[in-house]
Amino acid sequence: MKIPFKGLTNFSTFVVLYTAFSLCANTVLSEVNKFSILEEFKVGEMKKLILHETPKALSEEVFYKPNGDPVILESFSESLTLVNFWATWCAPCLKEMPSLSNLQKIKGGKNFNVVTIATMRNSPKSVDKFFEKMSIDNLIKYQDPKGHLARSLKVAGLPLTILINRDSKEVARFIGDADWSSPQAVKLLEKAIEIEMQN
Repeated sequence: MKIPFKGLTNFSTFVVLYTAFSLCANTVLSEVNKFSILEEFKVGEMKKLILHETPKALSEEVFYKPNGDPVILESFSESLTLVNFWATWCAPCLKEMPSLSNLQKIKGGKNFNVVTIATMRNSPKSVDKFFEKMSIDNLIKYQDPKGHLARSLKVAGLPLTILINRDSKEVARFIGDADWSSPQAVKLLEKAIEIEMQN
């Protein structure tokens, strides 16, 4: 009587383990392949977008709001978020900033937002002056004054832009400047938003 019972127990254990492994495998595959379709939308400048095979964990380093309050990237988990690292002394950064502002005007809202972070040597006054000069009033002036966040994310040069999903993970990054309000960029990001909102 004990042998069949033992066999049944082993079989039940196998079924439970198989089911658990299957669920984990499906979850991982889903995560890995979720944004892979964006490869088809990498046109023009967007060809330089690097899509990660698997989403990458974000840094927990703090950066700061204009009033000095600390914040972390995980705070933006309610929407797909495009995070741009820039500096007032970086000419390509200044060139692309108006397009980031335009992108926020076009697509910003409940499901998508643009976050710009001035990293390292940027005085609040210089950031204010630039935003005023370019008539940018729809982006929050976040700062990473000592570059701790940028270094923790291995930002080797500026500008650099990362795409963060609602699970607070980096799914893609773009090295260098781009016209983020171009038809190609908007189309790619619209698809990214669609993919993210399906889950």
